[in-house]
Amino acid sequence: MIYCLKTGVRTMSAILLAALCLSPSAQAQSDDLAKQLANPVASLISVPFQLNYDQRIGAADTGSRFALNIQPVIPFSISDDWNLISRTIVPVVSQDNVFAGSGSQFGLGDTIQSLFFSPKAPTQSGLIWGVGPVFLIPTATDDRLGTGKWGVGPTGVLLKQNGPWTIGVLGNHIWSVAGDEARSDVNSTFMQPFASYTTPTNWTFSLQTESSYDWETEEWSVPINAIASKLTRFGDQPVSLSAGLRYWAESPTGGPEGFGFRLGATYLFPK
Repeated sequence: MIYCLKTGVRTMSAILLAALCLSPSAQAQSDDLAKQLANPVASLISVPFQLNYDQRIGAADTGSRFALNIQPVIPFSISDDWNLISRTIVPVVSQDNVFAGSGSQFGLGDTIQSLFFSPKAPTQSGLIWGVGPVFLIPTATDDRLGTGKWGVGPTGVLLKQNGPWTIGVLGNHIWSVAGDEARSDVNSTFMQPFASYTTPTNWTFSLQTESSYDWETEEWSVPINAIASKLTRFGDQPVSLSAGLRYWAESPTGGPEGFGFRLGATYLFPK
């Protein structure tokens, strides 16, 4: 199974390189579509596939992990002024030597489901925002890939787009409310500040951190991601291809260390 994900890395890399070789006319996309892609609560159906690799995991620093996050985003118009944005994260994980003597694991991790109620128009000052609930769903197919808990909490996003710049923050907090009583409780805060710059040729360069704080263990996880993405087309299908590096500035006991990487392909379905 690890081989399958490694093959996926090579395939996604080849697709990205091929896209960079397309003619400028084939790569041309509207500025509006590129800006919508940078907005987590845009009224735009998208299906991102995000492949992350991390290393030096576990007590002996010998573990590694591939995680393919499938992240469909679906907006629903619920009135003349409001949208409901559904954002789902379903991880497919392949890891090796993460737990001493346990070998490799492959399967689904826990699903994160967020719902944002968001105004269709920005505020007078240009702010775009959304708030709602977030749910932790124990879909892991192996105890070592998930929490074994159901969880719920609030989530929110706030951003502003000014010319080529998009700057904002997304966050949530999840408490466990049910599940396996033998497993540790979930009490975790997630914060994702982000900044991105989109060029006239629809390249986007972004810097973000996906930080979380575990209130049970009192430990931080702070990966810093630097990503470059390009909006292009395969036939009539708009796709954003991305690649970048991540650095673990802080990680919990047994967590990843050093550098990892991220590859992504986001399929867009504009109305």
